[in-house]
Amino acid sequence: MNAVCNDTASPTFLIQLDGLAHAVPQGSTLADLVAALGHAEQGIATAVNHNFVARGQRAQTLLQAADQVMLFQPIVGG
Repeated sequence: MNAVCNDTASPTFLIQLDGLAHAVPQGSTLADLVAALGHAEQGIATAVNHNFVARGQRAQTLLQAADQVMLFQPIVGG
């Protein structure tokens, strides 16, 4: 299991991150997760529970136990 935060005093819960169990601190947002994983904000696309989450909405997207989070490279062109 990976951990977003090394602070063991902080209560955590599990999400599914790209299909694997991942512990995150209580109160984490999607923006917190992206930053904690070291991804550039503009370099990654996100979805929670199969719903695309735009960059501007990540800070308002509070993660919940058992959420299914996907991070992927955005595809451009046509």
